[in-house]
Amino acid sequence: MAQLSEKELSALKALLSEEELLVKKFQMLAEQADNSEVKSKMLEISKKHQNHFNMLYAKLS
Repeated sequence: MAQLSEKELSALKALLSEEELLVKKFQMLAEQADNSEVKSKMLEISKKHQNHFNMLYAKLS
């Protein structure tokens, strides 16, 4: 894999932080949801952002 520039690493770090925050927010919303449909959708969105995080993190390898 080619070396990433400082600018690319910085952008990747920012994206990782954003995705991590979204995972936590949607997990929190799922925990607070009373409606099972809403809870399920929040968990689904959280998992989607976790997948985004994992794919971005893999770019660091």
